[in-house]
Amino acid sequence: MVLMLTACEAPPAPQAVWVRIPPCDSLSAIAESLKVNGIIRSPRSFERLARIGKKHLEIKPSVYPLRPGTPIGKLLAELIRGRPDAIRTHVKDGVWLSELLPELSSTLTIPVEDFWAAARDSALRARVGTEAETLEGYLYPTVYYIPINSTALGVVQQMVDTFEARWDPAWDSRLDSLGLTSAETVVLASIIEGEAPQDVDRPLVSSVYHNRLSNGLRLQADPTVVYALKERKRLFNKDYGVESEYNTYQVSGLPQGPICQPSTASIVAALYPPMTDYYYFVAAEGGRHIFSQTYSQHLATIRRTRSGRSNLSLER
Repeated sequence: MVLMLTACEAPPAPQAVWVRIPPCDSLSAIAESLKVNGIIRSPRSFERLARIGKKHLEIKPSVYPLRPGTPIGKLLAELIRGRPDAIRTHVKDGVWLSELLPELSSTLTIPVEDFWAAARDSALRARVGTEAETLEGYLYPTVYYIPINSTALGVVQQMVDTFEARWDPAWDSRLDSLGLTSAETVVLASIIEGEAPQDVDRPLVSSVYHNRLSNGLRLQADPTVVYALKERKRLFNKDYGVESEYNTYQVSGLPQGPICQPSTASIVAALYPPMTDYYYFVAAEGGRHIFSQTYSQHLATIRRTRSGRSNLSLER
């Protein structure tokens, strides 16, 4: 009986996608934007309906939370009804909450304490499945248009909505083969984001971390130490002893939560690591990395690339 009831339940409504309608956009541009964002399937059908009675001339520029599959008549009515003007803000790849929230507070003139309260919202944290105390990792990095008079919770929810909208459902089946949860994947992606600024290196960095996790080795990821120190700085040997559940030189496995807002590229890298025998890497010139299979090879690489910098850690 339980199975029958479960099977008859309606599927959950899709998460809202925030779509900006700029001033002076043509109807065709609006229809194409709605299609690109997955809100409608047929731009032509939307245009035909909007031209009846010249309703398209009443569409108001703003940023709208729209759900894929909304009937086009209801969608058109929402665009005609309009929303308040919006303020542009940019969440950068790899930013920490401690860096982002003061910026949002200044841009939107909302007390930073309100943003911290929103970032700790228990309902939103439960929704994304994080075990951390905040929504670090889930304020999706992209450009936002925040409606004027938004609350801090509304802003944070808009960014979490965008994270969920950008999560590809195909990734869920990939999680099973990796033996990871979505929350663990976001944690790993955030570490990759902090370690590999070059897209070409992200998959290989991911392979190193997967290999180390699979073989019971600590990640020994420098970005987790930097995060634990709460200061972006060059690390010295004494820094690696900082006591923190985020310090992967001291604790095994993944930290309890993400260390930044990861890009889609880092999430994909975390989900699809190439098969390699790499267990170590060293940062080289230009933000690239040199990868090694054994610790002896790793030490030789360090000697070649870091001569004269003996006070830096040799572990990774």
